[in-house]
Amino acid sequence: MGHVRVPIKLANPDRIQETHEVDQASIDAGATWTAVAGNLAREMGLRVVGQTTLRTATGPQVLDQSYAFIELQGKSMVTPVVISETYPGVIIGVITLEGLGFAVDPTSGRLIDAELLLL
Repeated sequence: MGHVRVPIKLANPDRIQETHEVDQASIDAGATWTAVAGNLAREMGLRVVGQTTLRTATGPQVLDQSYAFIELQGKSMVTPVVISETYPGVIIGVITLEGLGFAVDPTSGRLIDAELLLL
């Protein structure tokens, strides 16, 4: 499976009408959190609500936590995000993917609808 990249819209949850279009957001089914580049987070005015330690490709990092409105393939939600000063784009992790009702098809590498559960 190659890289899965999708166009998305992001916004500050307090101002969802002011969306920022990201043409090439990376889907990473191995990432727990959705990560937003620091410059984009500041441009959107995302408010830091905490910090968390994550294992990244470059080793452990303590990253700021926030929330962002995301729209992907006609579905939208407010999702928790981390703010990265080292990654220049947007990585969509499984918390967001599953919350939106998507999964990655391992044979095609495409997003597919997944069943949402509340058991």
